[in-house]
Amino acid sequence: MAGRPRPGGERGQAGGRRGAGLRWWPRDCCSGLGGLDYSEVDVTAMARLFSYVDMTDSGFIAAVLSIAFNPFFWNVVARWEHKTRALSRGFGSPHTACYCLGAVILLLNCVCSHCFTEAMKSQPKLEGLDSHWAYYSGLAIMAVGTLFVISSFLALGFTGTFLGDYFGILMEAKVTCFPFSILDNPMYWGSTAVYLGWSLMHASPAGLLLTAVVAISYTIAVLYEGPFTEEIYRQKQKGAKSN
Repeated sequence: MAGRPRPGGERGQAGGRRGAGLRWWPRDCCSGLGGLDYSEVDVTAMARLFSYVDMTDSGFIAAVLSIAFNPFFWNVVARWEHKTRALSRGFGSPHTACYCLGAVILLLNCVCSHCFTEAMKSQPKLEGLDSHWAYYSGLAIMAVGTLFVISSFLALGFTGTFLGDYFGILMEAKVTCFPFSILDNPMYWGSTAVYLGWSLMHASPAGLLLTAVVAISYTIAVLYEGPFTEEIYRQKQKGAKSN
């Protein structure tokens, strides 16, 4: 999530494990992909990367499943809570329920990071990346990603980061400070950058492939969460106008 997080997608807007800021009209980040000519893509590097990775390895499979499971889990649980308020009733208050879900998400992210690291360790390194320049490049990317994650959390707070909007804990104003001023969904993409940097530091082809899985999972999460979170705030605005 990173635990991932606004109305518009990532928890960054108005609450969740994401990082997009309170955006009621999310930007269409993928519309430009339709104009790409995929016939011009050079797949040589990707084919070479796959040749270094044993995708049948149990550790690699565990890492893929962990990466894919986390956003699926928090979206299913959060939508269930929004529909039933079962967690809020069970824990006695929306805030307590949100804190508990946030703790579970953080634990799942720790498990995911562990699986990611173990998958890298069990697979060979790429000689071309096993160098000082790759290591320090990865360290720099990891530092930038960490900056995005931490600054997103500080801007949103705990409930703003961990799906608070699904618990009825809505933010009053749009988050426009750094890093939301320069990037949509900085919590998600900061987390992706951390994994990318970690992979480069270990010269790991398996890590690079798993980072691609992370990016795909978060992209799907943003597309899935955005419209739903946007509707939460649309209802809030409608209710405020009726009063």
